Amino acid sequence: MNHKEETLSSKQIYQGRILSVYDDTVLLENGHEAKREWVDHNGGVCILALDADGCTYLVRQYRYPYHQEILELPAGKRDSKNEAPIDCAKRELEEEVGLQANNWTFLGEVYPTPGYCAEILYLYLATDLNKTLAHPDEDEFLDVLRLPFDSVLAKVLSGEIKDAKTCVAVLKTAQMFPKKD
Repeated sequence: MNHKEETLSSKQIYQGRILSVYDDTVLLENGHEAKREWVDHNGGVCILALDADGCTYLVRQYRYPYHQEILELPAGKRDSKNEAPIDCAKRELEEEVGLQANNWTFLGEVYPTPGYCAEILYLYLATDLNKTLAHPDEDEFLDVLRLPFDSVLAKVLSGEIKDAKTCVAVLKTAQMFPKKD
């Protein structure tokens, strides 16, 4: 059976710099009406940069909603829904980490919070890296860490790294390159 909800009305109740919030009324498949509050967002990217030594670059930055520093892969939001995700990924990798990549592999897209948000995150593996200069946004304060990929995978599996986009990108990359004993 295909499940679907029909939008009967939609009202934007908030417009911010990076997101909009809507209050919708929908018709359910059983004929009843229900309310849906949801967030519209341009989406973003997450990049697992893997160098020739098998090391991965992460950033540690303070994330206000959690009131703590979070260890995660370089990532960022698309400037608009028209910005190609690969262009955003290239920009963010250089801005945050000071790297460019000659090879890009699309790892897929993920819906981080489908219960209330329409954000889509596009995941990439970047290889054949070249150093440039990092130039984070003026309101972005972060530390760049270079760690062996196996160490990052262990941090994901132990729960030390909790960021969903990082976990998915690391696990997908681990599947692509299984360890040989």
